[in-house]
Amino acid sequence: MFEIQPMNAETYRQQTRRSTLVIALIFLALAMVLSTMAVALFGTPGGDNLRFNIGGVFAAVLVMAALMRKVFWTQAWMAPAVYSWQLKRSLMSVTNVMHHVTAAVEAGDPSAMKLLRFYHLGLSQMHQLDGNSSDHGQLRREMEQHEARMQALGINPDQNRLDPAWLEAVKQART
Repeated sequence: MFEIQPMNAETYRQQTRRSTLVIALIFLALAMVLSTMAVALFGTPGGDNLRFNIGGVFAAVLVMAALMRKVFWTQAWMAPAVYSWQLKRSLMSVTNVMHHVTAAVEAGDPSAMKLLRFYHLGLSQMHQLDGNSSDHGQLRREMEQHEARMQALGINPDQNRLDPAWLEAVKQART
């Protein structure tokens, strides 16, 4: 179950820029070392070693993927990037069934209403963290209308957690 956490947007952007730079530098170093090693081991002096250079870069991609999942993912310096990845993934899981969600919200389904509220809150936070204010006015109006409807129906508008059961309930209601 994913939960929206309060986060300072400026600190978030600073930390994600730093983690991105660290990852990029590690990848560049790995690609250079592995390409050099591949050419030294398998290449021919003065020959065409492009395929070994490309092989070294490909090996660096594989090593970086493993490092990301096994080592870096759990590091404190990666926490903001991991959080935003999880938030975006959670939002995408709602977006994928949004046609079901909107129909169920119109029908007054409480699970769908909670799901849409989580989506609004998560999307608002993502806009804030990314510094994207272009669609924020429209989103704010939709959020306020939906929140008022939830309160009128006696549903708590504080929906900071994505309950996977809500997704399943919305999918099942429309099948």
